[in-house]
Amino acid sequence: MDHRSYSWKSACRYLIIIACIAVLVIPVSAVTLTPGSSTAGSATISKGDPVYIQGVATGHPRNGLQVWEIGYNTVKVSTISVNDDNTYSYELKSADTQSLASGQYVVIVQHPMMNGEFDIIYSSDTGQVINRQMNGGTAIFQLTRSGSLQSTDAASALMKAINSQNIDDTFASSSFYVSQPDALIHPVGDHVVGDKFTITGSTNLAVGDKLQVDVYSSSFAPTKKSESGEYSGASGVVEVMPGSDGRNQWSFDIDASTFRPDEYIVTVAAIIQDVRGSSTFNILPSVPATTQVAETAMTTGTVAQPTPASAIATTPTQVPTTLHSALPLWVSAAAVLGIIIVLNKRKN
Repeated sequence: MDHRSYSWKSACRYLIIIACIAVLVIPVSAVTLTPGSSTAGSATISKGDPVYIQGVATGHPRNGLQVWEIGYNTVKVSTISVNDDNTYSYELKSADTQSLASGQYVVIVQHPMMNGEFDIIYSSDTGQVINRQMNGGTAIFQLTRSGSLQSTDAASALMKAINSQNIDDTFASSSFYVSQPDALIHPVGDHVVGDKFTITGSTNLAVGDKLQVDVYSSSFAPTKKSESGEYSGASGVVEVMPGSDGRNQWSFDIDASTFRPDEYIVTVAAIIQDVRGSSTFNILPSVPATTQVAETAMTTGTVAQPTPASAIATTPTQVPTTLHSALPLWVSAAAVLGIIIVLNKRKN
């Protein structure tokens, strides 16, 4: 047998084995967080929103994956399993996020890689992060309790420890922001009876969250049975829709054909989270069609204005006149002077 041929076959076998091992230990992929609107690479979560952390981790580690959740005065370390299709998921329930303080949170998903063991672990007894490969177990930094690092510094130190040369573990990470829930109402503006329009608003609640919207007359109040208590308004439940720039949207359609003229109050409230917003607008009386035509004509300058007297066409009336010859002024003066001279001579 040709030794060169044997060596080549052996090399191919080794390459195939190495390739298979590489396929088996592909680490976790980037973490995705849902729900939540992405902004600047991080998700924005409101308190009370459930969060699902999802990803892919091949190799089927027998001890699963280790999830580190680090935030303001919060550290939670959990172990989750990997599904048959190499996917995994981890849920922060509504009760979990409701108790979180506002601020940034980092999620680190740790894969044990070749040895199937987590080389970087957390000791709940001491609050320290331990490197199991250093002298049988050496504390790296304080994660909780007195002397612990701030949340962002702790997350950075943990990722640096997992990524060190003597550790075969790997990780994927992501971050999200927790904020107080809000629901805002955009300006509605005035409308008239019979209008159809849409009330809109924005919120940091997650897509799919439910909102209760109520529109009612500000003068509406409970009345006695003997009194007329006409109700004018509308109400319903809407879903939060995707928005932009970290803000999601909601909308509620209004048909004001049955509304009476009055000031109206709009309120919006989350079904699960403790959030509420309000605003007001006016419904004005409807304008008769003839008045509308006149107003439109006046606006466009087409209304008929009174015709000025100077513009009225008239037929001149002929008045008969007697023509007189006009004497020069000096002739008249000479005649008067002559009469005066004659009278004086008679007196003499």
